[in-house]
Amino acid sequence: MNNRYQNLKVQYPFIYTLLRWAIIMIPVAIGIGSIIALFLTLLNAAIQYRFQHPWLLYFLPLAGLLIYLIYRYYGQPAEKGNHLIIEQIQLEGAAVPKRMAPIILLTTVITHLFGGSAGREGTAVQIGGSIASLFGRWLKLTGIDRRMVLTAGVAAGFGAVFGTPFAGAIFAIEFLTSRKIKIDTFLPALFAAVIGDLTVSFWQVAHVHYRIDTVVTAPTFIATYFTFDFLLLFKVMLASIAFGLASFLFARMVLEIKLLFNRLFALKWLIPIFGGLLIIALTVLIGKPDYLSLGVAAEYPGAVTISSAFKQGGADSWSWLWKTIYTAVTLGTGFKGGEVTPLFYIGATLGNTLAILLNAPVSLFAALGFIAVFAGATNTPLACTTMGVELFGPQYIVLFALACFTAYLFSGYTGIYNTRRMPARLFAGTLKSNTYLQRKFTKYLQPFKKTKRL
Repeated sequence: MNNRYQNLKVQYPFIYTLLRWAIIMIPVAIGIGSIIALFLTLLNAAIQYRFQHPWLLYFLPLAGLLIYLIYRYYGQPAEKGNHLIIEQIQLEGAAVPKRMAPIILLTTVITHLFGGSAGREGTAVQIGGSIASLFGRWLKLTGIDRRMVLTAGVAAGFGAVFGTPFAGAIFAIEFLTSRKIKIDTFLPALFAAVIGDLTVSFWQVAHVHYRIDTVVTAPTFIATYFTFDFLLLFKVMLASIAFGLASFLFARMVLEIKLLFNRLFALKWLIPIFGGLLIIALTVLIGKPDYLSLGVAAEYPGAVTISSAFKQGGADSWSWLWKTIYTAVTLGTGFKGGEVTPLFYIGATLGNTLAILLNAPVSLFAALGFIAVFAGATNTPLACTTMGVELFGPQYIVLFALACFTAYLFSGYTGIYNTRRMPARLFAGTLKSNTYLQRKFTKYLQPFKKTKRL
């Protein structure tokens, strides 16, 4: 039998590689998809339970303290979250702690049960990385094989939690690549993402669907090929600049809140308590709970949600800013979850507001904001363009790409997955030289470079 496999490896190396990675990825992706399905079920149950018991919000400070204690005594070094995944995948023989998956799942559910404004992508990525790392240790994978299985684990987690496997695969590559895209990693990542998404569907866990209404465009000589006119194109460019600046604001605010509270509080366990009190105070001040938790399901009729942002009048003018503040305070003070779903909310509601100001199609601009703010904050414009196609259809792919790459360009030097402080003059490089553009587009302008083997 071993000789047969050796002959297959020598005579048909491509088939051997595909077979090898299929054997590895199927159990990894099924395990990740099953845990993601459990996570989504528990998360939805926690949110619905809080809807029925709104007084749980007043225990958010204690929930923050509990999360702090869990990570203080049981979660180190898993507390670094997505940043740990990025660090470990670059290291030879690196491994992600086994406890990361259960701890992040538990603490994310706690955050949402008591009303913290966070997402679920960070949890999915960490679950995927943790389970993939566990399988890698069992299979004794080393070097590039270990890094590749971690990348596929991230792809499976992301693709499964949002129901977008192609975007999940591309996101994993962009997310984990600092300088250039390695195209050879795509196939295993895509395979894992598809299997993870199918596994979630097998467990009958549904995803929320959004729809762009029909856009009436002015006739042009290229109308046969593209569904947009030049006036609409100009409006999209203006809105995309705003989406990029919103990404910049979000990433900067999360970072600065973390730095500020770490300076203010010598006793670190006081930080989540104070953060919880701030969320309560903001909710009382505003007089409605729209900006708590994910922002996907409506707590009451007429609440501002991601879905409502796709309709005329479905968001307030400053909904995007309130959600930015809520999420920055929640994540900046130690609560767990992710940033992506709040970024969807911020982008969709900002798109709603800009559509009214620019006299543009509301649902289209909500969709563009949905993916573009995410692209700017995570530095993953390719993945977000692909996500737009998977979620909304291919007819607006040109606008999706324009919005995502423009937002990426105007989002600054860094994002939510890079803790470096941003320069004081954001566009100094753009104005004086091409340094800024080079740094933003290095991994896209370089030729795709293949690794030695899959």
